[in-house]
Amino acid sequence: MGEMQEEKRKILIIDDEPAICEQLEWNLKTDYDVATVTTGKGGLHLIRDIRPDVVILDLSLSPNGGLNEGMDILERIQLLNPAIKVIIVTGNEQRALAIKAVQMGAYDFYKKPIDLAEFRIIIERALHLKKLESEIVLPDAKDLLYNQEIVGKCPRMLAVYDVIERTSHTDATILIYSESGTGKELVAKAIHHQSPRRENPFVVINCGAIPENLLESELFGHEKGAFTGAHIQRIGKFELANHGTVFLDEIGELSVPLQVKLLRVLQEREVERVGGGTPISLDVRIIAASNKDLEEEVERGTFRTDLFYRLSVITLNLPPLRDRAGDIMLIANHFLELCRKEYGSNVRGFSSEARRLIQTYHWPGNVRELENKIRRAVIMARKPLIIPEDLNLKPGSPDGRLLLRDQVAEFESGCIREALSRNAGNVSRTAEQLGVNRTTFYDMLHRYEIDHLQYKLP
Repeated sequence: MGEMQEEKRKILIIDDEPAICEQLEWNLKTDYDVATVTTGKGGLHLIRDIRPDVVILDLSLSPNGGLNEGMDILERIQLLNPAIKVIIVTGNEQRALAIKAVQMGAYDFYKKPIDLAEFRIIIERALHLKKLESEIVLPDAKDLLYNQEIVGKCPRMLAVYDVIERTSHTDATILIYSESGTGKELVAKAIHHQSPRRENPFVVINCGAIPENLLESELFGHEKGAFTGAHIQRIGKFELANHGTVFLDEIGELSVPLQVKLLRVLQEREVERVGGGTPISLDVRIIAASNKDLEEEVERGTFRTDLFYRLSVITLNLPPLRDRAGDIMLIANHFLELCRKEYGSNVRGFSSEARRLIQTYHWPGNVRELENKIRRAVIMARKPLIIPEDLNLKPGSPDGRLLLRDQVAEFESGCIREALSRNAGNVSRTAEQLGVNRTTFYDMLHRYEIDHLQYKLP
């Protein structure tokens, strides 16, 4: 028997000009499995059926040469399967919109007329990239992390997964550095659940949330009568975590006296309850986290050098959301799916304006803030696609200040959206009410990336 032939890679062409579909199919079918369709709706059905590797999408699909349908189809393709590489085909006059399509996630764009030799190179590059991405196998921690709602495939998160994979099966003490809201506790849980201690307790202690006068008792427990109000013996968190893992969040908030006692636990592997004199042996793994630079705290004299070195056997830097640009929409769609199921919502995705806002916002509250905004949006959305108003995000400068030009733009775009809503997306009536001509109004829609079709009644 001869060698089994390699399955041809699949290409779907969506273009409302049958001649272009025929030309591309005739030229590509010798090397690829090619399907063509002349409507966006038909293209979406075929994507579900044939699962193409690459989609060649005409940006101007509607019969009157309008631009909205092509952008909408791009957005729906990404919702159906973000791994598909979409190559936009466009006219010269659509270059700005084509660039916007690439910003939304299209692989590349090509201006008509098509030079088939050049176009094949773009297709091959797209297929090569898709193949490389499909070969990226995350460490064993991946499935667990996804179960723990940590989602991400950007290079910095792949590095985090690698550290988790390498350290989980050891008892090394780990120090996680990150801002609030990035998922420190979830990463610590992933390390614990990958470790031989997984069947034993995972105990969380937020050192910044417990009053100083109660923290020692919380950590180490106390004997009956140890202090006023100690009516019974209390087992501390370290004892409760025996044979498991203790996660000390915001460890930079510990007072120096408690740092000394924690150091003894790390050195001697034993603890004494407040008011007690008998050491209790412990077998625990410690993972700590801080949003402060502990080396700077050591220099200031607010954090002990010896404790710092004990804690930082392995250091893991968890990136803030703003440094994970490639993951932001992946995470947003993940939360959208969770919230849809939780609330029984019919919301199916994000408008292009909402996507742009999500991707350009600074996210000072990181993943926690993103989750809260998506939850709000799913609850408040009145249409199948989430729009900027549902998210309640303020576009501003990277340091969070809302600049004058942003305030003017927000006011103007808000007026346009309100007028479109009143007129059910009718462009002529909306332009007339706003006192501008249709050409100027279309320019405004393009400038603020507003799709008037979203405001049409179903």
